[in-house]
Amino acid sequence: MTKLTKNQKFALEKLDKDKLYTLKEASSLVKEMTKSKFDASVDLDVRLGIDPRKSNQMVRGVVSLPHGTGKETRVLVLCTPDKEAEAKEAGADFVGLDDFVEKIKGGWTDMDVIITMPSVMGKVGQLGRILGPRGLMPNPKSGTVTMEIGKAVKEVKQGKIDFKVDKSGIIHASIGKVSFEPNKIVDNAREFISIVNKLKPAAAKGTYIRSVFISSTMSPGVKIDPKGLDD
Repeated sequence: MTKLTKNQKFALEKLDKDKLYTLKEASSLVKEMTKSKFDASVDLDVRLGIDPRKSNQMVRGVVSLPHGTGKETRVLVLCTPDKEAEAKEAGADFVGLDDFVEKIKGGWTDMDVIITMPSVMGKVGQLGRILGPRGLMPNPKSGTVTMEIGKAVKEVKQGKIDFKVDKSGIIHASIGKVSFEPNKIVDNAREFISIVNKLKPAAAKGTYIRSVFISSTMSPGVKIDPKGLDD
């Protein structure tokens, strides 16, 4: 049996595994339990009462977190020369087209989000085998294939994230950092769950949100009462 570290023991002593916490309680507890030397991410896991194998029950969307993610998001814009200045002015980290397409073909994936234009998707589509498995492929539904390059870059930099339910019916998302004040974590979590609720498929029957857990990179998950999300 793996020996628990001092920090793990501390966290488990604070956590009541049988308790359903309100969102406010859980957000404060995650901060209290996390004793890492780095600024750990705060993650939300939402289990849905859907069958993700059925296309009419797929849940996928985007959300702009009110307080951002706390993470520096590296944005690559693949665009034509006439859009390069707009992308750079909006804060894109990398801007170009053919040179970056070749670089990615060579294995470079040192970015978090790729934004592109409809007119160059023919070239970007060649990168599907590399970008797809890493969740980096631009998609019109997530707002990363657009003519409004500057607007898209600013939204991503300010905390816009996209999410998708996995094969187990769970949505995983990073909604902030442990350094955030508890109320900011609460605000981000509420906004995220609100968007997930709005995306409930018409074909989904029974309880839609089955369970919600919040945790940090270095803490155990805290179970939130789905009925206590507003408390």
